[in-house]
Amino acid sequence: MIYLQLFLSFFKIGLFGFGGGLAILSLIEMEVESNGWMSQQEFVDIVAVSQVTPGPIGINCATYVGYTAAGFWGSVLSTFAIVLPSLIIMLSICKAYFWLTKRFHGNPYFEQTLRMLRFTVIGLVASAALILIKPTNFIDTVSWIIFALVAFFTVLPNLVKNKATDILSHPILLIILSGIAGYFIYR
Repeated sequence: MIYLQLFLSFFKIGLFGFGGGLAILSLIEMEVESNGWMSQQEFVDIVAVSQVTPGPIGINCATYVGYTAAGFWGSVLSTFAIVLPSLIIMLSICKAYFWLTKRFHGNPYFEQTLRMLRFTVIGLVASAALILIKPTNFIDTVSWIIFALVAFFTVLPNLVKNKATDILSHPILLIILSGIAGYFIYR
C-alpha cells in the first residue's frame, strides 16, 4: 500500500508541478504531511540535502522522501513516479512538434500560454521560499542578511544586464559563498 501511495503522490506532483524543483516543494510538503511520512524538521533537512546534492532538487527530494517512507524500493519508485509524467509529456510534445512543425511555429495561443505559465511558476517558487522561512532556519540577524544578499544577487541579472552581474549571480557561486560565510560565522 505504501508503494501505491508513493507512486500516486509523486506521479501527481510530477504531472501538476510546473516550474522545476523549487516550485514543487510545496506540493511535496503537502503530500508528506498528509501521508505522515516524516516530520516537518525532517522535511526541511531533506530539502537542504537535496539542494546541495547534484541533480534536480525535486527529484532528489522525491528520492529521499521515498527512501525515508519505504526504503530502497520506495526511493526508486518515487523517483520514477516524479519523472514519468515529464517523460510522457515531452515525448508526446516532441512527436507532435516534429509532425506538425508548421502548425506550432509562431502560434500566438501557444506563445501566450507559455507567457502566462511564467506567473504560475513565480507563485510556486515564492511559495517554496515561504515554506523554508522558519525560525529554525533563520536563527539570528546574520542568517537573514545572508538570505537577503543571496536573494538580491539572484534578482540582480533581471535588473542590470552585464557580464559582472551574470558572474555574481551564478547559483553555484552563491551556494559556495553562502556555505563559506556560514562556516566562518557559525563554527
